[in-house]
Amino acid sequence: MIQTINLVKTFPNSKNPVLKSINLKIENGEFVSLVGRSGSGKSTLLYIISTLDRATSGDVFYDKHNVTEIPKEEIYTLRNKNIGFVFQFHYLIQELSAAENVLLPARKARELEKRRPLAMQLLKEVGLEGLENRYPSELSGGEQQRVAIARALIMEPTYIFADEPTGNLDSINGLMIIELFEKINKEKGTTIIYVTHDKEFAAKARRQITLVDGTLS
Repeated sequence: MIQTINLVKTFPNSKNPVLKSINLKIENGEFVSLVGRSGSGKSTLLYIISTLDRATSGDVFYDKHNVTEIPKEEIYTLRNKNIGFVFQFHYLIQELSAAENVLLPARKARELEKRRPLAMQLLKEVGLEGLENRYPSELSGGEQQRVAIARALIMEPTYIFADEPTGNLDSINGLMIIELFEKINKEKGTTIIYVTHDKEFAAKARRQITLVDGTLS
């Protein structure tokens, strides 16, 4: 479970907070979309609850552990083993094959060979069987985003956070990505939290959280 208590975020040189006393609870296994107008604070909230950013004040709990008080080294371990990230831009390494990109978190965790069969399985599950040795430049935008999703899954995380994962894709590929998240959530029980501005994609989630001017609506 993820819980925030009185979460506030103010950026330097700004008088007005981007997030204002956010109190939120997300249970394990939920499939959640974060929605709101541009500037509403939805991406800022995602980055804070995913540990990629810190709040100005307030707390973020993973189960009973307050991650705002955890040392940086422990945060890195938490991210690599329990959290997967998918962004609007896939951030694949161009010199590495699809399979090698998927295995990057496993390499960091020194579990490369242990996770290699899973990497092949994940690429098959995201519809990329036979493309394991292709380089990013040889893949379409939708295929590259599916590689990024497989990479997010390689450590079998409890949570996946996605920031506008369909933002650079056409409607067909975008829908494919959201339906893939839905499948992962149902079959693996992975908690998935994603930011989107697309109403159709947002509605695919079983729960929508709306932000308006830094507060929950």
